[in-house]
Amino acid sequence: MKIKQIKFFLAAAGLVTLAGVAQAAPQVEVLHYWTSGGEAKSIAELKKMMEAKGVVWKDFAVAGGAGENATTALKARVIANSPPTAAQIKGPAIQEWGNEGVLANIDSAATAGKWDSLLPPVISNVMKYKGHYVAAPVNVHRVNWLWINPAVLAKAGAKTPTNFDEFFAAADKIKKAGLVAIAHGGQPWQDTTIFETVVLGVGGADFYNKSLVKLDAASLTGPTMIKSFETLARIKTYIDKDAAGRDWNLATAMVINGKAGMQFMGDWAKGEFTAAGKVAGKDFLCVAAPGTEKAFTFNIDSLAMFTVKNPEEQKAQLTLASAVMSPEFQEVFNLNKGSIPARANIARTKFDSCATKSMDDMATSNKGNALLPSLAHGMALDSAKAGAIQDVVAKFMNSTMTPQAAVQALAKAAKTQ
Repeated sequence: MKIKQIKFFLAAAGLVTLAGVAQAAPQVEVLHYWTSGGEAKSIAELKKMMEAKGVVWKDFAVAGGAGENATTALKARVIANSPPTAAQIKGPAIQEWGNEGVLANIDSAATAGKWDSLLPPVISNVMKYKGHYVAAPVNVHRVNWLWINPAVLAKAGAKTPTNFDEFFAAADKIKKAGLVAIAHGGQPWQDTTIFETVVLGVGGADFYNKSLVKLDAASLTGPTMIKSFETLARIKTYIDKDAAGRDWNLATAMVINGKAGMQFMGDWAKGEFTAAGKVAGKDFLCVAAPGTEKAFTFNIDSLAMFTVKNPEEQKAQLTLASAVMSPEFQEVFNLNKGSIPARANIARTKFDSCATKSMDDMATSNKGNALLPSLAHGMALDSAKAGAIQDVVAKFMNSTMTPQAAVQALAKAAKTQ
């Protein structure tokens, strides 16, 4: 009897399942930098969903809050012609990878899931390369938040600030009470997070868009930008001497534990408060950063899909994209992460006051042309220009550079190719 006939006979007799022997379960390898408490909890849910669908999850986690380490690892894999199934990438970087010709078309998943009707254009446009979906959005973060420990404010006799005058008055009282006024991690991306928020608070949405998105030369060097750097210089005086190199979540822990009063950080910080069992509005406050109440700087996390050769892995990739956009994952991920869902029609019932405020403020900002891409988090500019500007801000935060010198350096950085 021939080998083919033997295999057929055995299979028909139920003695062997060829699919189980000849082929392992399809897998997805996902490169990401969701490694802090709330983030790790969130990505674990996606792993569970994929495994429930019969897809093996191969985790490729690379620590580093802003993703620089993950980007380096991704470049090495792509150069070696061995890209992961998906990678955490956002903003203009998606277009840059698209230009390299290494991203996969996932229109079939998007069409089946009706993504165009579920995503605001400001989000769906970022997920596409030359009109085709190549990435799935995980969430929307608001960056321009100020996180506050109300017990620290009460101890210091300070009030919740709404503008910079009130902010510095509160910071003075917290400092006088012997506590750290502003929890901060001295890393370039964190420095730039404060910088962009200050620019928005000092100059408003139109100025932010002109200067940090359109890179208008007059705006970059004018009096409003100088005032922004002067405000940033004053903020530096309230940051503790041990901030250098501190990870963002450790700075958040200072606020959680009552060692510090306030922190400028995106709403991923809320995931840390939630993981610590803290309740919004009671144990911590989330307020728009000084002067930014009517604006919303956004940071969209997404998984970009890379071209894979194996047909089974291609199917698994589409399954992954669909899972990311499912109501179940969008809800659980964002509840853990502190962000809000990217897609519409997610019930609000399980989301706290910070999240519902974020949802409302995003809608209002969108109508008022004040929904703005975050410079610090890779949404506003290409990586070369964003990196050059980040270097200027980091130098300013760690030296005696004057605001006048800083704006000139900023204008020069904006011309980086």
